[in-house]
Amino acid sequence: METFTIHDMLINSTELNKILCSIGVKNISDCDSEQGPPPEPKDINQTVRIILYSLIFLLSVLGNSLIIAVLVRNKRMRTVTNLFLLSLAVSDLMVSLVCIPFTLIPNLMKDFIFGISICKLVMYFMGVSVSVSTFNLVAISLERYSAICNPLTSRAWQTKSHAAKVITATWVASLILMLPYPISSTLKSFTRLDNSTGHMCRLMWPNSVIQQSWYVSLLLLLFLIPGIVMMMAYGLISLELYRGIKFELSSRKSSRERQPSTGSIKPGDSDGCYLQPSKRKSVTLGAGISPNSTSTFLVGRVCSNSSTSNLMAKKRVIRMLLVIVFLFFLCWTPVYVVNAWQAFDPRSAYRLTGAPISFIHLLSYISACVNPIIYCFMNKRFRQGMLATFTCCQCTKRGLGRSSSSGRSAGTRMTRGDKAQSKTGTKSPEHNGHTPPSGASTQFTYTGIRGSAWSERT
Repeated sequence: METFTIHDMLINSTELNKILCSIGVKNISDCDSEQGPPPEPKDINQTVRIILYSLIFLLSVLGNSLIIAVLVRNKRMRTVTNLFLLSLAVSDLMVSLVCIPFTLIPNLMKDFIFGISICKLVMYFMGVSVSVSTFNLVAISLERYSAICNPLTSRAWQTKSHAAKVITATWVASLILMLPYPISSTLKSFTRLDNSTGHMCRLMWPNSVIQQSWYVSLLLLLFLIPGIVMMMAYGLISLELYRGIKFELSSRKSSRERQPSTGSIKPGDSDGCYLQPSKRKSVTLGAGISPNSTSTFLVGRVCSNSSTSNLMAKKRVIRMLLVIVFLFFLCWTPVYVVNAWQAFDPRSAYRLTGAPISFIHLLSYISACVNPIIYCFMNKRFRQGMLATFTCCQCTKRGLGRSSSSGRSAGTRMTRGDKAQSKTGTKSPEHNGHTPPSGASTQFTYTGIRGSAWSERT
């Protein structure tokens, strides 16, 4: 059974309507009223499509290529989460390189000129890239859920080797899942208005039952189930972060109530900050300055600042998680809805031809453009790693001539403060295993959220 797909509808509304009229799908009155749109609106729509497709293509290719370069060249950024982001960037780059050009070019030329082999490969890798991208988004959401809501148990299995196995499984599953595409895709000829012959890359299903089963399966496996999993994972993460916010606010309130009566921080007290001041040893200060009062003031100030930034970071992460889920459904809902619509009611679905279907497809391609922005470029540590990656060569060249002399001088210098710190054995917050957040980021992984500890894994 021959069926039109969304990709077929992208060729041109006039050409497709003529085919539909010739096979009796559309009424004669509709055919008479659709002999051809006015030339000016058609040219405007085509120009807008070219501009939008080109813009999304450039942003997606540049963004994902930059992420791949940074994560490959910077060994310090090869963490568990970043391995999933690397796989996501590769799949999004495939979406940009395979889907966008081979959708726009046949649309402009009103002909698929690349042959039957390219038709099968394009249809196959279109499906694979979209499938891998969706599975990676689900894997990232589950990885974050485990790291935040079950930090102790997740550390035992959240390793690079485990991440590599999961990523391999997503790619293998996608390659197997999309095998019907190269098997069923073929090149179909049609006659244009000027009596010339054009070609469409389309799917040939044995019957309508198989076609409907296929699109329902895609709707479930690549949209509904992943969307529900992401909603549940990020919803539980947001709930956990909200509990952490309430805990820190109550801890700060109780700390303020105790501080006037005691005048100092009692051993074992904790206000939800990253420092444990009771475990710190006293540091020798200047003459006439009380060590206890000064250290209490400094620790209280650090805790207040870090706790405030911690709360702000958690709130920003909650908002970012909502944005992730919203953009997923915004980008992919129209495509899967139209696919299912076309499978069960082809006559009414064929009304969405030309520009509407083109913009629906473009909306799904935007996900390959916004994923790098959401998951990487909004992460402060990724931006720092990106700057370090592309400036390391220049820094190395400029530092070669001064490395020996600066190394010798740095090795012989030590300030009195450093000596005092080394003698007392004072530990920094990082040495205690708690690193304050650096800002809003969807790349955070968290350890000990239930105890209000928050760290960003590097």
